[in-house]
Amino acid sequence: MAASSVLEKFRVARRGWYQRLFSSRDLFIAGLIIMPALLFNPVPLFRVVQFLLFWFLAWSCGKRNNPLVTLLIIVFIVAFNLLIPYGRELYSIGNFRITQGALMEGIKRAVTLEGLIMLSRVTIRQDLRLPWSLGRLIGDSFRIFEEITERKGAIDRKNIAGSLDALLVELSDDKASGGQGGEGADAQGAASGGKRRRASSPAGYCILVFVILLSWSPQLFLLWLISLSS
Repeated sequence: MAASSVLEKFRVARRGWYQRLFSSRDLFIAGLIIMPALLFNPVPLFRVVQFLLFWFLAWSCGKRNNPLVTLLIIVFIVAFNLLIPYGRELYSIGNFRITQGALMEGIKRAVTLEGLIMLSRVTIRQDLRLPWSLGRLIGDSFRIFEEITERKGAIDRKNIAGSLDALLVELSDDKASGGQGGEGADAQGAASGGKRRRASSPAGYCILVFVILLSWSPQLFLLWLISLSS
């Protein structure tokens, strides 16, 4: 059996575990609680640790991710931020200066952006149902985004516009006919009264609480240091 086939089966198994343990509503609530832990983290190194945690969570949930693309985005953001130098000079190449302030700010912005992307991929699932028309629009947007990222090879590099248009038409037809996955089942559940919304398993709740505490641990650690110094 090819190594790629084994890895794909392992990814599908992780995806099934993710679907069974957590409900989309509980994941969404957990994401809202975790998000400020990243956005209001003042230490760039701790943000890097949080980003790595969210990346690992996305991998654990069976989400497709290209580490090379993620790394390139981080490098480009950091490099762009270095164009406006400030702070202590670390190194210079001709007239180009690498300064500590610009480097730290670039790392902070890059890992914050990628961390939010990874967090959204874990906590916003395609079967999430938000109230009102705006909520449905946002839910459909996330569903389409997830389908695009999951369908590896669906976008033809030689005809990006045409293949993307064909994929969007296919996803639109799937939605109209009841969806592939959980779309049709969710619609049927809503039509029957919406009282059968599946909750997370006990193990899922424990994992969510642990991840929330782990995400907030840098702030808790800083508060502990402040309390010791006071």
